[in-house]
Amino acid sequence: MTTKRDIAGETIWAAELTDDELERARRGLTERLFSKGSYICHRGDRLDHWTGVVEGLIKISAISAAGKAMTFAGVTDGGWFGEGSVLKNEPRQYDVVAIRDTRLAMLSRSSFLWLYENSTGFNRFLVRQLNERMGQFIATIEYDRILGPTARVARNLSWFFNRTLYPRAGTTIEISQEELGLLAGVSRQVVNRALRALEDEGLLKAEHGRITVVDAGALSHYES
Repeated sequence: MTTKRDIAGETIWAAELTDDELERARRGLTERLFSKGSYICHRGDRLDHWTGVVEGLIKISAISAAGKAMTFAGVTDGGWFGEGSVLKNEPRQYDVVAIRDTRLAMLSRSSFLWLYENSTGFNRFLVRQLNERMGQFIATIEYDRILGPTARVARNLSWFFNRTLYPRAGTTIEISQEELGLLAGVSRQVVNRALRALEDEGLLKAEHGRITVVDAGALSHYES
């Protein structure tokens, strides 16, 4: 099993830290496992840690007063989320749900704030992360308002190949049609049709529980 030390060293922000800073981060890390469908946190919860996905897939979502479910983002292996709530020391504004069995790394708030106050490299990473996430959330509004279902599937899929958020991403992601539908806000049947259309255009190859992307750039700008 991966050790705490290994997890710290393999994070996407580890390369930004000095040896002393990384050791401080290691001391503040813990792990937790969440089964598929379980809530990692609810809207209104107060968190005392910053969270990264070691292995698995989560969605950041909310349910409106009218009962409409809205998904804002998905995070998979290597991605970190929740820095805004930790920085502002405020309750979570969204629900976080495990879409599949997921293993999380949790950096204590005290360790996070120490890095924030003392590490130039860590702050560089946070600026990039926050900027990229802001662009992602704005894009989500655009998708819901003006794009058709195939384009919504294509663009939501392209998030997982964003090199800023997932610098070690390859060309393949293990994700089911049901999971992708939850992220795109469409049914599994719609995802199936969309993937067939995108495959016919040569942009990806869809297999059972796995999608290999041929042109991530084209998916991120898909409009049909």
